[in-house]
Amino acid sequence: MRSVPTCVIGSSDRDPIVTGEHDPDKFVEVGSFTKVITGTILEQLASHGVLKPDDPVERWLGVPPGTGITLRHLAEHTSGLPRLPPGTSRLDPYKKFTDDRLLGLLAGLDQLAVAPAGEHEEYSNFGYAVLGAAMVSATGQKYEDLVTELVLSPLGLPPGAMSACPPQRSRLLPTGLFGRTMKPWTMTGAILPAGGLWATPRTVARVLTGLVHDRSLGEPGLGWQRTGPLPVIWHNGATRTASVFVGAVPDGRWTVVHRLSSSPDVTDRVGLDYLRAAKGQRAV
Repeated sequence: MRSVPTCVIGSSDRDPIVTGEHDPDKFVEVGSFTKVITGTILEQLASHGVLKPDDPVERWLGVPPGTGITLRHLAEHTSGLPRLPPGTSRLDPYKKFTDDRLLGLLAGLDQLAVAPAGEHEEYSNFGYAVLGAAMVSATGQKYEDLVTELVLSPLGLPPGAMSACPPQRSRLLPTGLFGRTMKPWTMTGAILPAGGLWATPRTVARVLTGLVHDRSLGEPGLGWQRTGPLPVIWHNGATRTASVFVGAVPDGRWTVVHRLSSSPDVTDRVGLDYLRAAKGQRAV
């Protein structure tokens, strides 16, 4: 059986651990780790006085008033919106979820909520798509420009280090049957702020250490998940072609695990096992 191409970067190892045809300096899909970037942008915009996390969503988007949904609800998965936007498909789920499609859904947002805002947590890619659209509306800037200005640049990373469309020659994708390169999902439309970014594993490691250990942009908050008993600040992500686990604990242990075309549960387990056995922080 062919091994799954894997890249592990972490506090216990000076160099990345690479298995199979992986590469720490090639762009890979990071899936829902994108949500950490989106949540960080929200907090940075709030710190600059552009908006407030508790702004009602109708302040920035054309949605019916009175939904009770705030930007914070969207970021914390407590908006009551479903996990997926209506109209997703199996083969390429978000291909038809364009910006125009999102605008059409916003007009009936009050009818799409499956629970009242703020009552309980329900993970929602749709909610993060709405959050991204609200921040774009509030600033008049493209989402990728916000990524560069408010996350990459403060961490000393160049424009394009996280991107929706990195150059084809710089991408790393798994191969499927007969050695053919697997085609990724279309995630450049409205779903981008929920899971459409690409980055190298080394870039993801720099973002992790910069946000969680260095606190370069303040306390890590919206967008991150937290789990005991370690306790772990983390996020994962999975697409058709990749899965990723990004996590850290307060004593300086951290890791980024990226695997091509692999079970996200296995990737999460590899990441958590690394953290349990890891030593303290090394520079990225």
